[in-house]
Amino acid sequence: MAHIDYYFSLLSGFAYMAGDRLEKIAATHGATISYKPYDISALFDRLGAQKPADRPEGRKVYRTQELTRLSKKTGLPLKLNAKFWPTNAAPASYAIIAAAQAGGGDVPALIAGLNRAMWVDDQDIADDAVITAALKGAGFDPMLSMSGMLKGAETFTRNLEDAFVAGVFGSPFYIVRDTDERFWGQSSLEDLDLHLAGKL
Repeated sequence: MAHIDYYFSLLSGFAYMAGDRLEKIAATHGATISYKPYDISALFDRLGAQKPADRPEGRKVYRTQELTRLSKKTGLPLKLNAKFWPTNAAPASYAIIAAAQAGGGDVPALIAGLNRAMWVDDQDIADDAVITAALKGAGFDPMLSMSGMLKGAETFTRNLEDAFVAGVFGSPFYIVRDTDERFWGQSSLEDLDLHLAGKL
């Protein structure tokens, strides 16, 4: 059975645009997924890479156009000028980690809820009330936003180190653990599907 390490940041509009395609692909091939939210700003610092605000104007324009096209193609609504982007994604990431460890709910639904809160509803995912509502909406104990904080923070830090060692350089980033095949960006999901099918 294949296993996919999914490295992502809630601050990535491209990770949001991936929707639930990873989960559908995994289900088709009987693969499992480890959700690994990480601090993308810290990773860019480690890599000496430019952050979105520091990139050339042409690349900023391309990002805007590409996200607009993807929103139309996927049907996922998106506010390009979301009120609380960027924000501190760490608390929401801790909640995702704690939820994945606790079980009993729907992790993809939690991620989707947090994405919608930021990219559609102009809510701050650093706000405990927003995180609590997302946890509850995905079937988790809303108190995980508090009780899972310490362990979530430790794992969040470790995810950054794991991402750096694994060669991750953006979000979303998918690594098939048993083959070490790497796929960057939501546009690579078709190739991930073909790889798991043994066709690529």
